[in-house]
Amino acid sequence: MSLLTRSDIVAKIDSGVSLAGADLSNLDLYAIALSGVDLSNANLSNATLTNADLSNANLSNANLEKADLRGVNLENANLSNANLKGAYITRANIQGANFSDADLTDIKLQLTIYSKTTQFPPQFGYKTSGAVGPGAILNGAYLNTANLRGADLTGAKLMGAYLSGADMRGAILEDVSFSGADMTKAFLTGANLKKARFSGAELKGVDLRAADLTDADITGIASIAGADFTMVKGLSKENRDRLLSGFSAQELTTWNDYTRGNTQDSLKQ
Repeated sequence: MSLLTRSDIVAKIDSGVSLAGADLSNLDLYAIALSGVDLSNANLSNATLTNADLSNANLSNANLEKADLRGVNLENANLSNANLKGAYITRANIQGANFSDADLTDIKLQLTIYSKTTQFPPQFGYKTSGAVGPGAILNGAYLNTANLRGADLTGAKLMGAYLSGADMRGAILEDVSFSGADMTKAFLTGANLKKARFSGAELKGVDLRAADLTDADITGIASIAGADFTMVKGLSKENRDRLLSGFSAQELTTWNDYTRGNTQDSLKQ
């Protein structure tokens, strides 16, 4: 597999040469797309495009069969009618992308972030595909250290999921079920957790500063040792008292190495 330069790719696309099997990893194609380069109908089968920036690119009718698109940015890209059979689009960004009438047979989307504006073919079960977004069913999923910062997971199912160290700062997690999830040392600063459910969840060392817990169900939490609730919103006095009385002094005085405070003090602010 030969590594192509940006100028090589432009020349090949303009001349209609196939890019099947090409190594385009880490290439930023955003500027090319704005300069009028059209990737529609391009043959990129088996190509390596890991971490490439293809945001806003036109890939309609392109052949991306078995392409390696791990970590790629396809935000607002047009992939309508594209062939994506067996493509790897894991840990990628497909927010706002258009997959209308695309062939997504055997596609891999684990940990790829979609949004409510992402367009999938009507028959494609994107909620159970392993991708992350509104309504996603991710029960038991391994999302340790995942970058979900600012992501919209409204109504997602994360029961028993592994979220230790996950970055969910500013994420929209309204009506999400975290029952039984391991959220140890997850970052939830400023997250929208309205109506979220935490029964049986491990919240050890979680950073919840300025998060919104309005109408969240905090009953039955397994542990809050080292969790930081500083400036949390929507947590009623009743629920604060429930947390302060429902755990041992050892848990409540556990130090959070990241926020430099303990759980008890954060709940009393």
